[in-house]
Amino acid sequence: MTIPPSSDFLTIAVKAAQRAGDIILENMGKITKDDIGLKQAADFVTRVDREAEENIIAIIRKNFPDHLFLAEESLRETGAGQYRWIIDPLDGTTNFIHTYPVFSVSIALEHRGDIITGVIFDPLRKELFTAERGRGAFLNGRAIFISAVTDAKDSLVTTGFPFRRKEILDKYLLLFKNVLLTVSDLRRAGSAALDLASVASGRCEAFFEIGLSPWDMAAGSLLIKEAGGVVTDFGGGSDYLLTGNIVAGNPALHPLLLKEVQEVFEGQLAS
Repeated sequence: MTIPPSSDFLTIAVKAAQRAGDIILENMGKITKDDIGLKQAADFVTRVDREAEENIIAIIRKNFPDHLFLAEESLRETGAGQYRWIIDPLDGTTNFIHTYPVFSVSIALEHRGDIITGVIFDPLRKELFTAERGRGAFLNGRAIFISAVTDAKDSLVTTGFPFRRKEILDKYLLLFKNVLLTVSDLRRAGSAALDLASVASGRCEAFFEIGLSPWDMAAGSLLIKEAGGVVTDFGGGSDYLLTGNIVAGNPALHPLLLKEVQEVFEGQLAS
């Protein structure tokens, strides 16, 4: 296999994300009950998720036929030493169903366990977040950086409710309360990928969530690192893609948020 430069990976990822965005916008407001399926309680999938994912995979596979895929709605491919694309064709499906205007496309490329390319596309706002390992993070071609806010009381923190882990809701709500009493305010918009992109672009200072999937975090975690931020699991390690539990933020706020998380969960969700 001839390996192209990483910029070729990014070019194809952008093309695929924008095609998925077109499909999403073409169908916004046109979803019926017959178009909606339930993967588990409160976890929806629509024909638009599937169509967008099929198009993303087709575009990537045409250019990189021997690459593997980890895609939310279809493929779970693994292989040692391989390139693998991690895809969320529509992050914020519940928002999309209700025409609540917060959703995105997230595409990342993993090589030997490391995320090397990441794209998050907000089709409504035409905002394209991109990153390549060691090359910085960008919004519509302009370099972005994490927030310079260092005082918790001036910080805005984003999060998401653990709808897949409702058995821990009481502890989560305690954490929510503790963080809210420490920072300026909290936001819960419904697209983890966009929340992570907001951290990378300095629109907020930090993010935490429990029970995410790799496709929710892969692209966004690279964006934050390339923008100068910190991303860990609840134990302070690097296994967030495996555990699904993530704390991300600028270097000043990340340790404070991690401390709040650890005081509530006492290591229960670190692995």
